[in-house]
Amino acid sequence: MDPKALRDLTVDELREKHRQYKEELFNLRFQNAIGQLSNTSRIKEVRRTIARVLTVMHEKETASARTGVRG
Repeated sequence: MDPKALRDLTVDELREKHRQYKEELFNLRFQNAIGQLSNTSRIKEVRRTIARVLTVMHEKETASARTGVRG
Protein backbone atom coordinates (compact mmCIF):
# COMPACT_ATOMS: atom_id res chain seq x y z
CA MET A 1 0.00 0.00 0.00
CA ASP A 2 1.43 3.37 -0.95
CA PRO A 3 1.86 6.19 1.59
CA LYS A 4 -0.56 8.49 -0.25
CA ALA A 5 -3.40 6.02 0.27
CA LEU A 6 -2.39 5.55 3.90
CA ARG A 7 -2.48 9.28 4.60
CA ASP A 8 -6.15 9.36 3.56
CA LEU A 9 -7.08 6.92 6.36
CA THR A 10 -7.97 7.82 9.93
CA VAL A 11 -5.87 6.76 12.90
CA ASP A 12 -8.36 4.02 13.80
CA GLU A 13 -8.28 2.67 10.25
CA LEU A 14 -4.48 2.73 10.37
CA ARG A 15 -4.51 0.75 13.61
CA GLU A 16 -6.74 -1.84 11.95
CA LYS A 17 -4.42 -2.02 8.92
CA HIS A 18 -1.47 -2.46 11.28
CA ARG A 19 -3.22 -5.35 13.01
CA GLN A 20 -4.06 -6.98 9.67
CA TYR A 21 -0.52 -6.71 8.35
CA LYS A 22 0.97 -8.03 11.61
CA GLU A 23 -1.32 -11.04 11.34
CA GLU A 24 -0.33 -11.56 7.71
CA LEU A 25 3.35 -11.35 8.65
CA PHE A 26 2.84 -13.97 11.35
CA ASN A 27 1.14 -16.29 8.85
CA LEU A 28 3.88 -15.75 6.27
CA ARG A 29 6.60 -16.52 8.79
CA PHE A 30 4.77 -19.65 9.87
CA GLN A 31 4.38 -20.81 6.27
CA ASN A 32 8.06 -20.11 5.66
CA ALA A 33 9.06 -22.12 8.71
CA ILE A 34 7.17 -25.21 7.57
CA GLY A 35 8.28 -24.84 3.97
CA GLN A 36 4.97 -23.89 2.34
CA LEU A 37 5.85 -20.33 1.33
CA SER A 38 6.76 -20.00 -2.32
CA ASN A 39 7.07 -16.19 -2.50
CA THR A 40 9.46 -15.28 0.30
CA SER A 41 9.78 -11.69 -0.89
CA ARG A 42 6.24 -11.07 0.41
CA ILE A 43 7.66 -11.09 3.96
CA LYS A 44 9.87 -8.12 3.11
CA GLU A 45 6.97 -6.28 1.44
CA VAL A 46 4.71 -6.74 4.46
CA ARG A 47 7.44 -5.60 6.87
CA ARG A 48 7.93 -2.42 4.85
CA THR A 49 4.18 -1.82 4.69
CA ILE A 50 3.95 -2.16 8.47
CA ALA A 51 6.71 0.45 8.79
CA ARG A 52 4.81 2.77 6.45
CA VAL A 53 1.61 2.37 8.45
CA LEU A 54 3.41 3.10 11.70
CA THR A 55 5.14 6.14 10.20
CA VAL A 56 1.89 7.65 8.94
CA MET A 57 0.19 6.85 12.25
CA HIS A 58 2.97 8.62 14.13
CA GLU A 59 2.75 11.63 11.80
CA LYS A 60 -1.00 11.93 12.35
CA GLU A 61 -0.73 11.54 16.12
CA THR A 62 2.05 14.11 16.29
CA ALA A 63 0.11 16.56 14.14
CA SER A 64 -3.00 16.20 16.27
CA ALA A 65 -0.97 16.68 19.45
CA ARG A 66 0.58 19.85 18.06
CA THR A 67 -2.77 21.35 17.07
CA GLY A 68 -4.24 20.37 20.45
CA VAL A 69 -1.52 22.20 22.37
CA ARG A 70 -1.54 25.36 20.27
CA GLY A 71 -5.21 25.37 19.31
